[in-house]
Amino acid sequence: MPASTANPPRIAVLADSDTRWKWGALTASRIAPIEAGSGDGAQVAPVLDGFLLRGRATPTPRQLAEVGVHADSMREVTAVEFLRAMTQTSYDVLVLALVGGGVQAVLHGLKRVWEENSDRRVRPVVVTGYVGVVYEKLADGLLLRHGADLVLANSRQDAERFSAVYDGVGADSSSVTEVALPFLGGAPYEGEHDPYTVVFAAQPSVPESRKDRTYLLNRLVQHARLHPEREVLLKLRSRPGEHTTHIEELPYQKLAQRLDLPANFRLVYGNMGEVLDRTDLMVTISSTAALESLHRRIPTVVLSDLGVREALGNHHFVGSGCLASWDQLDEGHRPTPDEEWVSRQGVAADGSYATAFDPARERIAKLLDRPGGLPPLTPYYTPATAPGYLPGILARHHLGPDGSPLPGAPAHDKDPGPVRQIVRRAARGAYRHGVQRVAPVIRRMGEL
Repeated sequence: MPASTANPPRIAVLADSDTRWKWGALTASRIAPIEAGSGDGAQVAPVLDGFLLRGRATPTPRQLAEVGVHADSMREVTAVEFLRAMTQTSYDVLVLALVGGGVQAVLHGLKRVWEENSDRRVRPVVVTGYVGVVYEKLADGLLLRHGADLVLANSRQDAERFSAVYDGVGADSSSVTEVALPFLGGAPYEGEHDPYTVVFAAQPSVPESRKDRTYLLNRLVQHARLHPEREVLLKLRSRPGEHTTHIEELPYQKLAQRLDLPANFRLVYGNMGEVLDRTDLMVTISSTAALESLHRRIPTVVLSDLGVREALGNHHFVGSGCLASWDQLDEGHRPTPDEEWVSRQGVAADGSYATAFDPARERIAKLLDRPGGLPPLTPYYTPATAPGYLPGILARHHLGPDGSPLPGAPAHDKDPGPVRQIVRRAARGAYRHGVQRVAPVIRRMGEL
């Protein structure tokens, strides 16, 4: 039977920011079960329904377009609206691309609604994981994700750490599944471009202080002046007024307005893969962009100028061979990554990336073929095991301790009218203005 005649798998992705939508959608495409009726064993493109969790970081149309992942449908929802949607459409796989608290709330909500709909014997396989490097709140984030059928680990190192945490608290660790970051790819680095291009991958919340961010910007500009033959790019995640996974109180765009920038220095946006196509030296504090760069064997530097600290996340790169300072870069230093370290990080620069998602796909296929359907979701946290913690997590998403909607939870809003859309945009704009304009002023006044 030709592949085109097979029924494609249906996957839903719930995301709360642009970066998590990118991770969730690309993960969905890589773990989609192979349709048995495709004849030649080829993977049939899944039907992908996107759901954006309404909140401060809900991505704008521009951010979604920049990700470059097509969805067959896209809706903005609250948690309660999403739970209702899960009782109305049958899916093979559900990917939860959310912060830990959001994953835990949705897991409890799904457990409730699927138990109430006893006539629905088959539920989707629930998958979750992390967007990138896990360098903080390891136990907290993992236990909030426990209860999904698959908890994806982006590397061998993460898989070992995840299993150790679950085993250490007596939770089932069989859900931990080693894969890789879903957005790696692109042509391997083959040599210097003309002009030689240095890219600094900025992060919204690392570092946080004006002093540290100004220092990094000044050193980047200084590098451009010291090397006028090079092109120096500041790669930004979002434009002013937009939010991504983390709050950015001091956008580099704002700081750069006060500087006299050299002609070979530019601010750039867009898809990171396209920027890496012309990169000769990737520089960052701790961005996942470093792993994308290492995957393509592009010379990569993780800055040590502000220290090697857990708060910055660059401690994750200890042993990588990539730590260096701006002084060293100004003098022409090019790091050599440690191959053993790279292989443990899921970077798959050795060519194994093509098969990295096979174990997850095989596990999903087995779960979907389970006689009688899948068992109820069983998160580690319950009202009995975490009575002082779980109710607050659920309440933030208008859910009660048993996962049911609280009185007064936002009503279903399938097609909000133009007035409501305007109000929502205005509310988000006011919030972002408060974060990026008002909050820094109040903080400085408090330091007087």
